[in-house]
Amino acid sequence: MEIGVDSFAAMFSGNSSRAINDADALAQLLDRIEHADHTGIDVFGIGEHHRKGFLDSAPALILSAAAGRTKRIRLTSAVTVLSAADPVRVFQEFATLDLISRGRAEMVVGRGSFIDAFPLFGYDLNDYDELFAEKLDLLLKIRDNEFVTWSGKFRAPLKNQPVYPRPLQNPLPIWLGVGGTPESFIRAGTLGLPLMVAIIGGETRHFRPLVDLYREAGKRAGHKPEQLRVGMHSLGYVANTTKEAVDDFYPGYAEAMTKVGKERGWAPMTRSRFEAQLGPQGALLVGSVEEVAEKILRHSDALGGITRLTFQMDSAELPHEKLMQSIELIGRRIKPLLQ
Repeated sequence: MEIGVDSFAAMFSGNSSRAINDADALAQLLDRIEHADHTGIDVFGIGEHHRKGFLDSAPALILSAAAGRTKRIRLTSAVTVLSAADPVRVFQEFATLDLISRGRAEMVVGRGSFIDAFPLFGYDLNDYDELFAEKLDLLLKIRDNEFVTWSGKFRAPLKNQPVYPRPLQNPLPIWLGVGGTPESFIRAGTLGLPLMVAIIGGETRHFRPLVDLYREAGKRAGHKPEQLRVGMHSLGYVANTTKEAVDDFYPGYAEAMTKVGKERGWAPMTRSRFEAQLGPQGALLVGSVEEVAEKILRHSDALGGITRLTFQMDSAELPHEKLMQSIELIGRRIKPLLQ
């Protein structure tokens, strides 16, 4: 199983006692990616948001900077908001990243969990699903063909148009990032794309029927079982003891989830709701090395086997030193335990 870390380059609360300027925040993020490479972590992902409190609106640029400071770690988006992007430009950016990193680039493409990109780039939210389906179709055609002939509803057609540069990897890995929509799981399976499931709440086992849909759709489409890889993205944080992990993580997590919840009509985060997520079946990966390693294996069993697990830690607005410590524990101790 591959182990990774995802970051949204986020500073949610703006708390003056913890806030740092944006340049320093990005410098620290690059330090964390470099440290993840040194500790043996397999993959580092950068999200994409277009709102205050996030510094990841141009993930390919951050990943390219990280490529020059790392040697072996894979570098991916988490996720690329493809619905509001030009697939030609997205491919060019990640093909360039692949060349800079000498074959370590990947993409996880999805529709994103926020809607800010739609008005920003002039798209109608009513076209949410249709935009994504069309743009994914074009992206895959570009990946598989140097010269592209294509037409659609939302973009000018291409007629035997070459797209450069071409990546070092052939094909460039493209995962489909999904939440809880059955159609998204079926789409990924039908296309034979690896699946990255974002599970940030509830019980992991409840996603098993959706993962089964993915595998069955892939089988019907004629894809080999080993092609149908399943990854899981989860909020998590590791410390030397469970008490330390919980005490570190909860305050910022509660603040961030309550803030997002106001936009989405959720109830404020409480300590009891948080602790319910820490239980054996809950989605949160917060605790000691041994406890989190055991929970990852339970998550894998619950989903019928996963090939990649990524931690999303910066939702709790933890200080850089704490995140570095957690990366150290994940790479040096959790990964060997899982292997």
